[in-house]
Amino acid sequence: MRLKSYFSGTVEAAMELAQKELGEDALLINARPSTPETRALGAYEVVFGVPPNAEADKAAENKTAVANGPARAAATDSLAQDVAELRREIERMAQAFEGAAGRGAGMFAPVAKPSGSALYHLLVENELDSVLARQVADGTPLEDLFEVDPTPGRRGATRGVVALVGPPGVGKTTTLAKLAARFGLTSRKPAYILSADVYRIAAAEQMRSLSAILGIGFDIVETPVALAQSLEEHRGKDWVFIDTPGLAAGEMEDGADLARLLASHPEIDTHLVLSASMKPSDMARVIDRYEIFQPKKLLFTRLDETDRYGALVSEAARRSLPISFLATGQQIPDDLEPASKEFIADKVRGAQNRPTRTLGATA
Repeated sequence: MRLKSYFSGTVEAAMELAQKELGEDALLINARPSTPETRALGAYEVVFGVPPNAEADKAAENKTAVANGPARAAATDSLAQDVAELRREIERMAQAFEGAAGRGAGMFAPVAKPSGSALYHLLVENELDSVLARQVADGTPLEDLFEVDPTPGRRGATRGVVALVGPPGVGKTTTLAKLAARFGLTSRKPAYILSADVYRIAAAEQMRSLSAILGIGFDIVETPVALAQSLEEHRGKDWVFIDTPGLAAGEMEDGADLARLLASHPEIDTHLVLSASMKPSDMARVIDRYEIFQPKKLLFTRLDETDRYGALVSEAARRSLPISFLATGQQIPDDLEPASKEFIADKVRGAQNRPTRTLGATA
């Protein structure tokens, strides 16, 4: 078999060029992103194979048809059988290559249908994990890969107790105020805000100011023991929202006692807050680091600061954690949306629409 590589900006463009040059007998063998050395030639390298005697057979077929007249049909049938057999052999080779690649031993990327291959590269470009992207390209609905749960509070609990944890600078305090405004104010049920963020200068004062603006009670709890006591003192409140310090990688031991309380308390619904604009590798490390808090859900902020959303689905699937809410700007409570599979999947596929429905007040 004769192999030839085509470099192009899209797989489809390479296919059109190959069909023009190699004819209808050209078979798609492999499609993969270009290496750094060949990226200047095109974003993708697409490899096609041509049966060794396809061109000669085609010419012979034409010559035989002219010379033999009535024998043309028989020659054509024979050639068709040979080509069909060759195609089956190439397909068997492709399946062998795909199996080897899945075991880490192959030199070629898995072979997919042209449309699936294009979808695969689109999803990978949008930072979806390559294994998940392959599943989608092979027919699995993207919406089946992850879960959403836009309900603050533990299911079955008599009241809603929500804690937000996460690294510094992801917008926990503002997001907590948005949740308190949406659920505490709109439901017209008693609510309270507790701040355990005693690490940052004036952090608790920022939360105190937001609480005053919202007209919701507020208190500072300096230790996990004080937090547990305050939860008991405010047992009559239908909603309690807990702000926590943003812990960097070297500060996780300082939050170990708080993490144990949040993980073990039967009422606390802990959401891990992450910036959607984080690099996928950084996002994965943060989630692993915050595992000691045993978060029940993932909440993503700063969706307006990125156009690649695959990591949201990748991490939700990897950790088997549902996505709860999506936040954008600083407006309270407007810049907060309940997570929906349709919206997130559209974003990962590159759609630009935003949801129009607003967050309800019920839990």
